[in-house]
Amino acid sequence: MPVNLTAAPPQSIHPVPGVKLGCAMAGIRKAGRRDVTVMALAEGSRVAAVFTQNRFCAAPVQVCRKHLAAGAEIRALVINTGNANAGTGEPGLADARATCDALAKHLGIEPRQVLPFSTGVIMEPLPLDRLLAGLPAAIADLDASHWTQAAEAIMTTDTVPKAASRQVKIDGRTVTVSGISKGAGMIRPNMATMLGFVATDAAIDAALLNALVLEAADASFNRITIDGDTSTNDSFVLIASGRAGNAPITQFDSADGALLRDTVIEVAEELAQAIVRDGEGASKFITVQVGGGRSVAECRLAAYAIAHSPLVKTAFFASDPNLGRILAAVGYAGIADLDQSLIDMHLDDVLVVERGGRHPAYREEDGQRVMKQSEITVRVNLNRGDEQASVWTCDLSLDYVRINADYRS
Repeated sequence: MPVNLTAAPPQSIHPVPGVKLGCAMAGIRKAGRRDVTVMALAEGSRVAAVFTQNRFCAAPVQVCRKHLAAGAEIRALVINTGNANAGTGEPGLADARATCDALAKHLGIEPRQVLPFSTGVIMEPLPLDRLLAGLPAAIADLDASHWTQAAEAIMTTDTVPKAASRQVKIDGRTVTVSGISKGAGMIRPNMATMLGFVATDAAIDAALLNALVLEAADASFNRITIDGDTSTNDSFVLIASGRAGNAPITQFDSADGALLRDTVIEVAEELAQAIVRDGEGASKFITVQVGGGRSVAECRLAAYAIAHSPLVKTAFFASDPNLGRILAAVGYAGIADLDQSLIDMHLDDVLVVERGGRHPAYREEDGQRVMKQSEITVRVNLNRGDEQASVWTCDLSLDYVRINADYRS
């Protein structure tokens, strides 16, 4: 069951002028479910993206990178679930290109103006004939209000569709930021989530959009882990249709620029946290905060060491305050000159460790009280500087093993 996560009401996800979404049932892996999504973008839209750092990246990731690097005006995205088209060699690349060719022909655009995305089982051939056969129905379904349907259509082992939306006033105009994401396992994004798409109708300078997608990913999807595995298909896309009518944003240090940046990051954070809340088998949502570091990088090292540790995660699942596992993770995080005698640690409001040792007033029943909660915060202070970083994770349960053991069944 997801941790304090429910599907957003469709009426709460605002349409983004200049962006339409359509879905279809193509039977990519399972019959009777939406598994192909098309996003059509208005002329003049700008697109920026970041992708997985896994060197064994999927065919659609390779094609997306090529199309974006060529500088073409992106006019459409096509997303299939049920098959990752990863580990498929040259035939997989040919299938990704053929998908772009087919959608471009339907929409009257160039293939290089299409970005393809896939998610699902790795190292299985893409059923290209089914995907292509589903495109006409997805195009016929195109509508600005179909964000919720698209959130459902891109799911794999997710149990809840993930969508978020905000509206703000910029330059006297109402500006919308809406997005969807998917992911529940194979999550240690090292840049983004398995798939995430955020769109706004704000007018924004192209260079600034490229900077914003990096900043938003770094503040959100780069801060989550479920199982420590970086997917072959991770992609995070930021779209700006420019249809709001605002004066183009050219810098973030203006009031309007800062507001747009903050709103995009807020939506991305909500989508990223939703992935952790819906983690495979998750029963607890855990925030790991590491402060007092000399750099953000070393704080992240310690935070991720805690969040990745199977011993820490299984202890949280069992509500067992075996908290020495957290200290051990901090110790092996890779901070070479770390002074263990300076470290403090809280579990929510409970001071567990002070100056490297168990606090005299700490009682195990206090730790267990916190660990039984569905939402928990671990706070570690390295006491060696002023920097800090946060990571969001979940526990590791018996259901995680069951889900992944049965994934291809």
